[in-house]
Amino acid sequence: MMKIVFMGTPDFSVPVLKMLIEEGYDVAAVVTQPDRPKGRKRELTPPPVKTEAIKHGLPVIQPEKIRVEEEWKKINDLAPDLIVTAAFGQILPQGLLDVPPMGCVNVHASLLPKYRGGAPIHQAIIDGEKETGISIMYMVEALDAGDVLSRRAIPIKKDDHTGSMFEKLSTLGAALLKETLPEIEKGSIQAQPQDEAFVTYAPNITKEMERIDWEAPAENIYNLVRGLHPWPVAYTTLEGSRLKVWWTELLDKVFDEKPGTIVHVDESGVTVVAGDQKGVKLTDLQPSGKKRMDAKTFYHGAGNKLETGIVLGGNHE
Repeated sequence: MMKIVFMGTPDFSVPVLKMLIEEGYDVAAVVTQPDRPKGRKRELTPPPVKTEAIKHGLPVIQPEKIRVEEEWKKINDLAPDLIVTAAFGQILPQGLLDVPPMGCVNVHASLLPKYRGGAPIHQAIIDGEKETGISIMYMVEALDAGDVLSRRAIPIKKDDHTGSMFEKLSTLGAALLKETLPEIEKGSIQAQPQDEAFVTYAPNITKEMERIDWEAPAENIYNLVRGLHPWPVAYTTLEGSRLKVWWTELLDKVFDEKPGTIVHVDESGVTVVAGDQKGVKLTDLQPSGKKRMDAKTFYHGAGNKLETGIVLGGNHE
């Protein structure tokens, strides 16, 4: 059975690691990001992959920068046949890519060459894509540019969000890798180069990308909100204070007011005009300094003074 070094960090990576263990592969070590401060108390917290590795008694390596030679040579000393990565979070140096005789493969959450980069699931939903998927690819010293070994698509449903698609794709990634590894081991698989003419990118989400642009069409706003749910969460501003928007509904009704204007408020939500004059109902909200709340709770508390005619989104910083 192949000796494998696994590299991954978030929850997305855990099903892949579990599959390698369950299938009996010789997992020589697990490489993940260093523990980071989390939560309001900023307590040092291990990444999910480290927690899973410790459960199974696997050695864990946590380099701050994998490109530093003394860090990646720890992996070299293990003499793995293959390196498998899934959302590790750092680009591997060529010296490390050259270590395993069977190469390095990555489980990437998009249908490459679309959505290379760190936020492929977020971006696919934000862009209103009807499907996404998993690509298993050989790694090269460039961002998600290696030859593709296998690929599988799944639909993005209208009510899917980044959280639901992370779960679906992490499970799919483990299943597709399970099918692909025996072919890699036998040397029977034919990798396909990516068509550079169809390359798109999904950069990591920035604060500016989280802000709702009320000039955009209603469906674009709906897609942005679900693409940023449940993290990092879209936001707008209400009278100068940040208002996080966790979920919305699309309305067929057309309004005359300018984009960003509140046109109706009740227990079911706050209706706001979008750039195409259609309504977007905010149904799950979090005012600045408060907890997330449903529309009814908001209406009877933080939102009880809201009036129609107020315009969202001004003075957003």
